[in-house]
Amino acid sequence: MPHSFPADFENHMKNQLNDSWNDFVEAHNRVSPVSIRLNPLKHQQDDSNLRIPWTTDGRYLKDRPLFTLDPTLHAGAYYVQEASSMFLEQALKQTVALGEPLRVLDLCAAPGGKSTHVASLLNQESILVSNEVIRSRVNVLAENLQKWGSNNVIVTNNDASDFQALPGAFDVIILDAPCSGEGLFRKDANAMTEWSSDNVQLCAARQKRILADIWPALKGGGILIYSTCTYNPIENEYNLQWLSENHPVEFIPLKLQPDWGIEEVQQSPVKGYRFYPHNVAGEGFFLSVIRKSEPEVLTHTRSARPVFATPSRKITDQVREWILNSENKTFIQRENTIQFFPSQYAGFIEQIARQFRIHYAGTFLGTVKHEKIIPEHALALSVELNKKFFNTVELSREDAIHYLRKDALNPTTNHRGFALATYQHLPLGWMNLLPGRMNNLYPQEWRIRMSI
Repeated sequence: MPHSFPADFENHMKNQLNDSWNDFVEAHNRVSPVSIRLNPLKHQQDDSNLRIPWTTDGRYLKDRPLFTLDPTLHAGAYYVQEASSMFLEQALKQTVALGEPLRVLDLCAAPGGKSTHVASLLNQESILVSNEVIRSRVNVLAENLQKWGSNNVIVTNNDASDFQALPGAFDVIILDAPCSGEGLFRKDANAMTEWSSDNVQLCAARQKRILADIWPALKGGGILIYSTCTYNPIENEYNLQWLSENHPVEFIPLKLQPDWGIEEVQQSPVKGYRFYPHNVAGEGFFLSVIRKSEPEVLTHTRSARPVFATPSRKITDQVREWILNSENKTFIQRENTIQFFPSQYAGFIEQIARQFRIHYAGTFLGTVKHEKIIPEHALALSVELNKKFFNTVELSREDAIHYLRKDALNPTTNHRGFALATYQHLPLGWMNLLPGRMNNLYPQEWRIRMSI
């Protein structure tokens, strides 16, 4: 069915596109491409699908499967993500030394597409702060990051202005700014009905505020990656022009392949990259890379009393066998929950915990209950899990879906105690095997409600 665009949008896009307007309209009458990004630490090799050219692990799918009933999605083997937004990978690979230890902030992170992507690109000596200001969206962000399995991630729920308390703390800040959503018109009918010229102006003003608020947290010489899913220069080039008028910055060019179909934006001094659905197999998107050309601010962290309690030696000795490379991990205990994260960032995580609303940090390992430690679901999905230490129960697809629905199962096994439920050898979660029955420990709030 042909799209009927808002009149003001149609007028400004005709001026912006000129002779390409009809191609743009025709693209909106086609079905959106279906794309996923594979988890390099979890997926099995599969070259049957067409690769997305600007990202190593992105794939186009021929058809849209019923993702909810695919157990490998719930195991974190891949993330369903729009193809254009995966261009973030080029921005990072071409401008950042990813082999070095980095502190990265993904400011507007929910539901987690860019954060899971960044987590795959960073080395284990780096740390990612994945923030979402809207409280209702933080749970799904934390869920997706737990499924992805990375240990060097902190999930926070703060406003951009709060990060001014960390001047010069981050080597890289990713700002996928809230926008008017013009690039989503093809796949989201609500985006079109909610669009207005007034809303574009409101979004632009909000984006400027966020840029101003977050700028002090970027170190001198650090990289800001600014992106939106809108075409409007008011929310893109004009905002970055404003940033350059208020701060010394350098816009960094990226190398493109001609067959990618990405449009270079040159509006001195702004350099950016715009995706149109008639030129690329993806939705509308804009991205620009900016280096902060200001001296680095040196900050001194005052010593303070520890925020986290240390588990007993008895507990620590028991759980060290549950994970890989435990000698490089710091274990903490918050009430009855044991967590672990990279030791080199223990001080930074404590600093974050003093000043920010932490929703999730590192990996939840287990809950102490009486004399027993019950393994946490996040541990089952973690790439740090020592799978050889635990018994496993390999499930068929039908049983895996029953497990994800939190249905009762009767696996045929002689094992007793906690065991990993796996599908295609990918952990889905825990079960407790008892004589004659099995307790399904899949989180109630995560269970799928769709029937097989």
